[in-house]
Amino acid sequence: MQSFKKLLAVLLIATFMIVMTACQSSEKGTAKKTDGATGDDNGDITLTVFDSDANADWEKMESPIGQKVKEDTGVTLKPEFDIDGGQQKIALMAASGEYPDMILPKGEAGTLVDAGALIDLSDLIEEHAPNLKKMIGDNMNRLKWSKDDPSIYIIPNAAVDNQAMYPGYGALVQHAVVKELDYPELKTLEDLEKALKEYYKLHPEIDGQPTIPLTLQSDGWRFQASTLNSGFMMTGAGDDGEYYVDPKTYEATLHYRRPIEKEVFRWYNHMNAEGLLDTESFVQKNDQWLAKLSTGRALATIAPDYMVGEAQNALREAGKHDRMYGMYPITLSEEYQSHVYQSPGFQAGWGIGISVDCDDPVRAIQFLDYLVAEETQIMLNWGLEGEHYEIVDGKRVIPEEVWEYRNNNKDFAKETGIGYNFQRFAPRYGDGVLDSTGQTFTVATREQQIENQTDVEKEVLKAYGVELWKDLYPQMDEFEVKPWGAAYNIPIPGGSDLEVKNQRMLDVTFKRIPEAILADPEDYDDVWDTFMKDLDKAGVEEAEKEYTTIIQNTVELWSK
Repeated sequence: MQSFKKLLAVLLIATFMIVMTACQSSEKGTAKKTDGATGDDNGDITLTVFDSDANADWEKMESPIGQKVKEDTGVTLKPEFDIDGGQQKIALMAASGEYPDMILPKGEAGTLVDAGALIDLSDLIEEHAPNLKKMIGDNMNRLKWSKDDPSIYIIPNAAVDNQAMYPGYGALVQHAVVKELDYPELKTLEDLEKALKEYYKLHPEIDGQPTIPLTLQSDGWRFQASTLNSGFMMTGAGDDGEYYVDPKTYEATLHYRRPIEKEVFRWYNHMNAEGLLDTESFVQKNDQWLAKLSTGRALATIAPDYMVGEAQNALREAGKHDRMYGMYPITLSEEYQSHVYQSPGFQAGWGIGISVDCDDPVRAIQFLDYLVAEETQIMLNWGLEGEHYEIVDGKRVIPEEVWEYRNNNKDFAKETGIGYNFQRFAPRYGDGVLDSTGQTFTVATREQQIENQTDVEKEVLKAYGVELWKDLYPQMDEFEVKPWGAAYNIPIPGGSDLEVKNQRMLDVTFKRIPEAILADPEDYDDVWDTFMKDLDKAGVEEAEKEYTTIIQNTVELWSK
């Protein structure tokens, strides 16, 4: 009997060791080894992903690039893209305690961290992500969550060392307008108004439909990123979300409380009174706004470049090159300069995290590491050699017919997988960054951007004495790098008093600014005063103090 018990004990121990070995093997699961990614073939796996941004170009990994990614890694992504910025769905996730394998939470990372939803990626990066380590380099401190919690929960998905060939924000004005008016000066809001008014008088209709001199984007978060951001973008400040950060003291001020911004929104009020503002500006949805741009009946809008790409492509595909838009660094007056090209340095805060429900976090981090490997980065930008580009004298060259395909087919990204489809899930090398062969990772070289322009665009730019739209803007080397990065990327504790106050203030802003713009001009000051009082009631002064502390702590953390 005693020997039986000993035999049973040995069997139990042996079984336990087998189970433990299997568990460790699972925990250390590896992706297929491929061009910079580490590990052995461990079979196919599906990773679920929640992305807070919409993606009309998702190709279900059926495109040539999607198939290659799947073949290289054995990973199939099963993503859910949200059209509302992720706020509601992430709150529901945190309440339920159930999560997909990976999450891109935008500004809602604090909610997930406070709920214990995301794992610390520090060791995973150190042990399984050499390409990520190389790309992030000396900026690893910027990935730390906070002064009190040095864990890494989010891997940024921003462009690294980006020297953008196209401005990220400005007033978009049709080429037809500036051509007919003999290329007027377009530096201030007064200049813009004069041009739109004059052209509108000459052309009250375009293609049989009423001309819209100026239309504004107001659909959800896009309202913030376009119309509301113009308050500081046109008064000599950079994009820091809802706050202006003093570059010397790092004190934060809700940017609408800067007196000078009141004059930017007064200009919109004036444009409305003059009948030059789209009457549907504050009730239209994104697709309606895009439709007005895509048909060419809207002469101008004010927005970031990424919002208008679909409309630009549609106009180009339709052969309406005169109706495409140039990007101008409009400011309130000439005493201000656009800060579009001021660098935030390595951007941290917004990106992708791996959840506690991910069964194989090693495979997940290795997949992300694969995405940033040099050969993968080249593929995601250029495509497949022999299909989307050729090697000529050791250099990557895109054939003319492929350029035509890239430039004139609005479904190019969906059909090929090239571009942001996979780049959105990890950091990426920005424009101007060179690979190991001395060539740029992206196709956006200066020469290629010039070659990519329509004849009309070249004509307009030449008339203004430049080759690219970026040449109209103050350049990156004219500004200091922001030591706090981009403030909108800095995480705020989920459910905190500051988060609650920020939402209250945003609700007030969404109500009062359209009301101020649409008011009779003689009532504008009264509406604005009510706006400021509502912000006081929402706790703006306390919020500014709390946010100032976060900014100052971030600068201290990153400077170590």
